[in-house]
Amino acid sequence: MPTTAEPHIRIGVGGWTYAPWRGVFYPDALAQKRELEYASRKLTSIEINGTYYGSQKPDTFAKWHDETPEDFVFALKGPRFVTNRRVLSDAGPSIERFFASGVMALKEKLGPINWQFMLTKAFDPDDFVGFLKLLPRRVEGCAIRHAVEVRHDSFRTADVVALAREYGVAIVLAGDSRYPQIADLTAPFVYARIMGTTEAEPLGYAKEGRKRWMDRARRLGSGTVPADLATVGKATAAKTSRDVFLYVISGFKARNPAAAMAMIQRLG
Repeated sequence: MPTTAEPHIRIGVGGWTYAPWRGVFYPDALAQKRELEYASRKLTSIEINGTYYGSQKPDTFAKWHDETPEDFVFALKGPRFVTNRRVLSDAGPSIERFFASGVMALKEKLGPINWQFMLTKAFDPDDFVGFLKLLPRRVEGCAIRHAVEVRHDSFRTADVVALAREYGVAIVLAGDSRYPQIADLTAPFVYARIMGTTEAEPLGYAKEGRKRWMDRARRLGSGTVPADLATVGKATAAKTSRDVFLYVISGFKARNPAAAMAMIQRLG
């Protein structure tokens, strides 16, 4: 039976520094150094992209923590030095350096880590298991949530779902994109990245599209995969509620904050 607990659905965008948002999402007179402060009060989560490209200083993570509201949560993209390699199971030292770089200064605002694989990275069972084993469950006493963003069609197999479920790692749900869709629930949370905003829609998605994704988010949060999302493995037996992290990414990027805010408003 489904649990009665209400899932926490967080909605946001990727990053917060983007020139076309100035004067559209951000007020004209807003200083650039206050953009995170502003965005974090309009959205409920942000996926940090900068951690993918290089290390950040501990003081930077602490600053991001202090500039955002008490109930705000960041997702982080794991560094490319971990995932842009032929053998993922050799990434142990890079993973250790990432978690020692100051990430934990985000404290309670540290959300899931998105490990985004290369487009050309195909599924290798032994290498995939080796990588999952490297992901720490706890760092400095804090539980760490992991998600893998697989972008090669060879990952659309029940074996991938079973392995991710065994290690409690979420498979990133790719929405409205060319990437393989794997909506199977494999972790105590859901991580979705939707990529269908268009220039023609002032709020990124048409009303029906926004409603569709919010209905999906609610169902995923209750532990049920909507019938219009593609799965490849066996369904979970228990319908337990879980937090949902949904990011409006790519598409027509200038509209992404408007789409995210409209969905937050729809959730009430």
